[in-house]
Amino acid sequence: MTPIDIKVLRVLLYNRPIGTLTRLPGDKNLFAFDEDYIKNPSRPVLSLSFKDSMGDLITDIKITRTRLPPFFANLLPEGPFRDYLMKRANVHSTEEFLLLGILGQDLPGAITVQGVDSKDLSLYQELTQWETEKKKESPLRFSLAGVQLKFSAIEKGGHGFVIPANGVGGGWIVKLPHSVFRGIPENEYSMMELARKVGIDVPEIALYPLEKLQGLPKDLKRLGDNAFTIKRFDRTEEGDKIHTEDFAQVFGVYPEQKYKSASYRNIAEVIWKEIGEAGVIEFIRRFVFNALIGNGDMHLKNWSFIYREKNKASLAPAYDFVSTILYLPEDQLALKFAGSRDFEALTLTQFQRFAEKAHLPKELVLKTTQETVQAFYQAWKTVKDLPLQEEVRNAIAKHLKTVPLWKLG
Repeated sequence: MTPIDIKVLRVLLYNRPIGTLTRLPGDKNLFAFDEDYIKNPSRPVLSLSFKDSMGDLITDIKITRTRLPPFFANLLPEGPFRDYLMKRANVHSTEEFLLLGILGQDLPGAITVQGVDSKDLSLYQELTQWETEKKKESPLRFSLAGVQLKFSAIEKGGHGFVIPANGVGGGWIVKLPHSVFRGIPENEYSMMELARKVGIDVPEIALYPLEKLQGLPKDLKRLGDNAFTIKRFDRTEEGDKIHTEDFAQVFGVYPEQKYKSASYRNIAEVIWKEIGEAGVIEFIRRFVFNALIGNGDMHLKNWSFIYREKNKASLAPAYDFVSTILYLPEDQLALKFAGSRDFEALTLTQFQRFAEKAHLPKELVLKTTQETVQAFYQAWKTVKDLPLQEEVRNAIAKHLKTVPLWKLG
C-alpha cells in the first residue's frame, strides 16, 4: 500500500471553509483561520477557546508538536475505539493529523476535514478500499469520542439499525457492551430514562438487541445482549449538521486532561456567562442527578455546548449518564465541586459555597438542588420498571444513603 503523506487539511464549518491545518517540518502542526472567516462579523462559532476575554477571535494560534491543537484532538475517539480504528486504518498511534483526515467526513458537530487536493482524497479512498479488500469488512470511519465502542448508525424503518459501510451520515449513535463491565447498555438506558423523568433534556434513546444490528464485528456479540442507541443531537432530521463542542474543547485542553484541568465551578461560570439562568438550572439539575446515581465520570467531555443558532451557545442534551458506583466502589466525583470530590460532602451548605465561589445566584442554585432531589426521589420509585440489573440498583440504593442531599427527598 502506498504510504499516505498529507501535508494540509482543509477545515470546514457548516460545509464552508474556515481554515487550514498544516503539518510543518519537525512534526509540528499549525491551525490558521482563513481571512474571510476572520473578517466575517457574523461568523459562526467554532469554539469558545478561540475567543479572548473580550469575545474577539484569537488568530495567533500556537503551533503544536506531534499533537493536533486541543480543539481538533478532542474530535478524535479515545481508548479502545481509537486503537481499533487506528489498527483498521494502519495508522500509528501518534498520527493524529492523519487520523483526523481519514475520519474527517463524520466528525462530531458541524466540522468537516478533508485534503486540499484530489491527490489527498484519492489516498483516503485507497486506504479504505485496501482495508476493505484485505479484511473483507466495511471500512469504519467514525470519530465519535469516548471509551466505549461507538458507531454512527442509520435507522432503517422496521428493520433495525445498520452501520453504514462508508461511516458517514448516521443519525444515531450505537454504543456496544463494555468489554469488562457487564450491563452498561442497560445501565445507561435506565439512567437516561430516570433523568428524563427528573426533567433533564434527554434525546431519543433505545435498547437494541445486538442480534438485530447489522455490520458488527462478530466477536463483539459475546459481550452482551443489547446495544444502547441514542439519537444524535448534532444532526437534524434531514441529516444537516449542528455544531457542538465539549468542555475540553471550550477550555482548550487535551482529552487526557478531562479529569484534572478544570472544576465544576469553571464549567458553571462559562454556562452562566454564555446562557444565563436557564443554563445554570440545567447544570445544577444534571450535576445533582449524577451525584445521586453515583456517576463518577462526569468529566469535561461529558458536558457540551450546542450551537443551534450558529453563534449562540446552549447546553447540549444529556449524554453518557451511567451509574459507576458498582463497577468502581471507591469512585468519586470526576471533578472538584467546591473544593471536594467526595459524594459525602454534598450538603446544601456545599451548594451554597459553590454558588458563592462561581458567582451564581444562590437562591436559584439552592432551589434547583432541592427540586431536583425531590424529583429524583419520585422517579426512583419507578426504577424497577427499567431494565436495570438488580446489583446496579442495589449499589445505587446503598450509595444514596451516604449522600447528604438524599435526605431532602
